[in-house]
Amino acid sequence: MAFVRSYLLVRYKNSVLAQRFFSSMSDKRGLVLGVYSSEGQDDVKFTKFAQKYNESTAGKLLEQIKICGPIKGGQARIYWNLGKYPAVAVAGLGDASKWDELDEINGAKENIRIAASAGLKALASCKIGHIEVEDFEDAHAAAEGALLSNYKFQVYKNKEKQTQLPDVSLAESADGREQWAKGATLANAQNWARVLMETPANLMTPTIFSDNVKAKMASVNVEVQVHDEGWAKEMKMGSFLSVTNGTKEPAKFLEITYKGDGSDESCIALVGKGVTFDSGGISLKPSASMDQMRADMGGAANVAATIYALAQLKAPVFVKGFIPLCENMPSGTATKPGDVVYAMNGKSICVDNTDAEGRLILADALCYASTFKPKFILDIATLTGAIKVALGDCVAGVFSTSNTLWTQIHQAGSESGDRVWRMPLFKHYSEQMCDHNGYDLNNLGKGKGGGSCTAAAFLREFVPKETPWLHVDIAGVMGDCSDQSYTGAKGMTGRPMRTLVEFIAKASP
Repeated sequence: MAFVRSYLLVRYKNSVLAQRFFSSMSDKRGLVLGVYSSEGQDDVKFTKFAQKYNESTAGKLLEQIKICGPIKGGQARIYWNLGKYPAVAVAGLGDASKWDELDEINGAKENIRIAASAGLKALASCKIGHIEVEDFEDAHAAAEGALLSNYKFQVYKNKEKQTQLPDVSLAESADGREQWAKGATLANAQNWARVLMETPANLMTPTIFSDNVKAKMASVNVEVQVHDEGWAKEMKMGSFLSVTNGTKEPAKFLEITYKGDGSDESCIALVGKGVTFDSGGISLKPSASMDQMRADMGGAANVAATIYALAQLKAPVFVKGFIPLCENMPSGTATKPGDVVYAMNGKSICVDNTDAEGRLILADALCYASTFKPKFILDIATLTGAIKVALGDCVAGVFSTSNTLWTQIHQAGSESGDRVWRMPLFKHYSEQMCDHNGYDLNNLGKGKGGGSCTAAAFLREFVPKETPWLHVDIAGVMGDCSDQSYTGAKGMTGRPMRTLVEFIAKASP
């Protein structure tokens, strides 16, 4: 099909004939089916839905597949005019046993996400305008794979040049409608987080982010309070406000409340780093790829999208979100390396490096979250480049004071396909951050290496010892990840939002 498209456009130079051809294709319906295959074997095994469809074609679909041989996992092949759909994409589900236990992932679910994505992309590349996806015997995973891949950030592109994305739905006679709806809710919420992260910093300031979240949450009856800098000063959030010294853009602090269980018991507290642009401040970052720092509010986007998804799913949980929002910019009024500031809990902090600003805004957010005496606190942030050095771009790092909560979030990551890996909270790292003369903490610490570990040790100083706590460093999975075909290799990912929803819905400290 790609060859036909190229031939027509070249031969007829984008003539009316070529345009009519693809315009007509956009009105067509396509179907995504699944087929299993094992390495070195020529047999074809359909999913239950695909088997019924093959029977409806009197076996012609199977005949066509056998002509070119088995379809490998993660690949898709299109067949035309077989059955009631003009175009049918058959996607390979591969062999789930290929996922080694050391991969720590539910291989069957992940193969479905990959296959659903591959089939949808194949049909979308042919300009099929309406695509139905079978249930793949797990409609939840199928919806996630299909809808996460049916995303493209093109808000600010000329409308005439924007790619028209297809309408995607579960096939009419497929099973698992409730499961599909849940998977679609999670995928759409993650796609919202991707938009928040991808939007240019001049168009996603703390004020704009606040307005966006407030409008979104209104549709699901979630309360959003937008606190200003005056409120932060009253709360003595000197650490948070020190980061805003170099910018004219006013800081905001979001407090989001979702009470899905109707009780007055303690909440689960989510804290998200919301630096809408991070230049590094006086400790200026290198100019190369600095534009990526528009997504330094990835933690904030994850918290907002997680609560939005929980509210849509009517999850019976009580969650509060705390999001400090600001820019980190250099100017004559910016915080200088060596300056000392005070956090909400009274601890003094020497700011040795203004580019280690995320921990400064999270410190006060953690202090404030603690005043609600939550069941546990989870903070999430694009905090350190060191975590990407340690773990690469396929997994988020988790630091936790609770073995129970770690086990639960680890299991949630296996099921969602967005894995997490535990990192150490040794006393050694705390000593590097706290053993200083003249002030309580240094935001950079002593020694070399272990940057993500010392950052976590810094944050730990602002969480009461009796409160279970998790810190999730997502800098490695912020964007341009190579491990998930369904979220693409380019652009911001919104990860690991689905893991957070899976974890919070079942968490029991």
